[in-house]
Amino acid sequence: MTNTQSIWVPALNECGVLIAGGTSGVGLATAEQFAAAGVRGIGLVGRNAERGEKARCAVTERYPGVRVVFIQADANRADEAVRAVAEATAQLGSVDVLVNATVGPFGPMLFHETPIEDIPSIVTQQLMGPLIMSRAVMPGMREKRGGVIISISSDAGKVATPGESVIGAAMAGINMFSKGLAMEAKRTGIRVNAITPSLIEGTLTYDRIRADPFSWKIFERAAAQAHLGVVQPDDLASLIVFLASPQGARITGQVISVNGGISAA
Repeated sequence: MTNTQSIWVPALNECGVLIAGGTSGVGLATAEQFAAAGVRGIGLVGRNAERGEKARCAVTERYPGVRVVFIQADANRADEAVRAVAEATAQLGSVDVLVNATVGPFGPMLFHETPIEDIPSIVTQQLMGPLIMSRAVMPGMREKRGGVIISISSDAGKVATPGESVIGAAMAGINMFSKGLAMEAKRTGIRVNAITPSLIEGTLTYDRIRADPFSWKIFERAAAQAHLGVVQPDDLASLIVFLASPQGARITGQVISVNGGISAA
């Protein structure tokens, strides 16, 4: 028997999907596209119960045939991540696809102006969630010899940008983590990739950036270079669903920029 013969590559309708940061923006758009693809069930992880229940209802109303649950948890905390995965497994049957779409509340800021006490929080809230959630789902995926982990990072982790020294360091961490885990996990059929947008319209982060003159000045210049159009949440969601599907069965360890032509990172 070859290694590939012992690996499980499920159809999407066999999958339970867990989305950390699934209550708004890219995470919510991804939930809707997975529901449209007919997955078995979807778990939305978020800290805000009101937003989470609203997101769950929105997906359920559009796709009543798909089981959708909300799990209130902080993906940056190991104990809560483990609990979220356990609850999702109990309610959905299994977690076969993990999407890490968490974002921190911090925008671009020059390093010398960044309060030194904020640095640990910036790194933790950008970087820790994908690592901790991925570790929490690994036992179940290893047991089944198959699974998919996809993390949303940023081109700030590839291209040096003024104002994003700390954020970029955290995003680069997600990128390298995804590559390293892909090389470890491929032996048990687990595929790991990262997606790196630059600017995404229609998200809470986009609104926060627009409200800050320094941040918006940076991203307004970037948007002018997006000759194919500024990225929307659905653009990322479509790629995530493809990577999770059997059509993406040979893709792992990749960090894919989706930025409308802002850069060729």
